[in-house]
Amino acid sequence: MNGKKILVTGGTGQVAGPVAKALAQDNEVWALGRFGAPGSEEALREHGITTFRWDMDDTGEDALKGLPEDFTHVIHSAVNRGEDGDFNRAIEVNTVAAGRLMTHCRTAEAFLYVSTGALYKRQTLDHAYHEDDPVDGVADWLPAYPVVKIATEGAVRAYAATLGLPTIIARLNIAYGPGGYGGVPMLYFKRMLAGEPIPVPVEGQNWCSLLYTDDLVEQVPHLWNAATVPATLTNWGGDESVGITDCVRYLEELTGVEAKLVPSEVTRETYQFDPTLRKRLTGPCKVDWREGIRRTVESMYPEYAKQR
Repeated sequence: MNGKKILVTGGTGQVAGPVAKALAQDNEVWALGRFGAPGSEEALREHGITTFRWDMDDTGEDALKGLPEDFTHVIHSAVNRGEDGDFNRAIEVNTVAAGRLMTHCRTAEAFLYVSTGALYKRQTLDHAYHEDDPVDGVADWLPAYPVVKIATEGAVRAYAATLGLPTIIARLNIAYGPGGYGGVPMLYFKRMLAGEPIPVPVEGQNWCSLLYTDDLVEQVPHLWNAATVPATLTNWGGDESVGITDCVRYLEELTGVEAKLVPSEVTRETYQFDPTLRKRLTGPCKVDWREGIRRTVESMYPEYAKQR
């Protein structure tokens, strides 16, 4: 796409950051955020992105004062994860921020809200979750997070219908790749480097649908094209089912670094998706998960990639 005016929240993150930088080549891109990390704002500006200071925790009416209203496309990826354990505050912050953002950009051609697959009601480890599967918002590793996402999905649906704003809600799986912190696979690799144990299920393994950065970036315009009133809902992950244990073992093979896998009743649960709807909306992914992991390691940890 080109010649559009695009608004991005969460532009310093693993998801929206690469999207903003890629789209800035042929479009006018604005990024909203606090830019608390040193150099994060400058890094976006170096790609021709206009930055605007916005703290989504500010739920006041003037939080977006001074921001243009004529954006053609919006991707809302920023989130207050509720890490302090205050569920009510986290729900208020996320739902109000989404509502204010959608109202401000009510004339846009399309609004993309990035949700999460962590909100699905847990079934078997190898269940392929479909958009119609039940949700329950349980995540022992970060209890408020899926609750916040469910609440905000509700707000986004309401504003899409009320404002007549074409909207798509994309429940993200695990995004990974060079840039940012590398995604969950690189979190596991950091544990491997530190010699820390990695909890895995006592039987079987957790499964997921890894989505490499290049595929994610390429799919965003297609998701915008699928935005509707009422809002469209889709899973957003890769085409392949990937076992987390298999992923860690591949990191061992690739780098020569040992992984200390420890069977445990409590693990960081992941979810694999049924990709049928997403593939119909965006087309298939192009990067195999092993290739994606290899590229990520070579970019972020070249000294270990050379040990192959």
